[in-house]
Amino acid sequence: MAESPDSEKQFDDSELLEMSQGDPAQARLLRKSLETLAAGHGGDALKEMAQEVLSGRVGLRDAANVSAYADQLVDQAAPMAEKWAALSEAEREELAAEGRRAIAAQQEQIDEERRAAPDGGAGHKSRHEGRGWSLY
Repeated sequence: MAESPDSEKQFDDSELLEMSQGDPAQARLLRKSLETLAAGHGGDALKEMAQEVLSGRVGLRDAANVSAYADQLVDQAAPMAEKWAALSEAEREELAAEGRRAIAAQQEQIDEERRAAPDGGAGHKSRHEGRGWSLY
């Protein structure tokens, strides 16, 4: 049975990890944001974009360069930018603290999942560890 070219592709979190500067908690939150968009929260264009990214058919950076997706992202971000500009410094700091708490909670969840793994997470190798591959 022949497979279509798309059936071999899978979404790889490594791009999200790279975009989040190696922070697995931020990468997971980015993935959850994509899943929210893929569920339709954000309009049809962003739903399609997120579905394409999560299916592995297109990378997130490439998707952001598609004008229909980029235009929708800008349209969605404009009201948020206006709200941010209207906030006081104290309100901005509180929102930043909320974000830090969300990232810390996500990291705690990741740590708990690793502890609960049968091998305690010790056998997990990340693509970005730098071990197990050699040019020679």
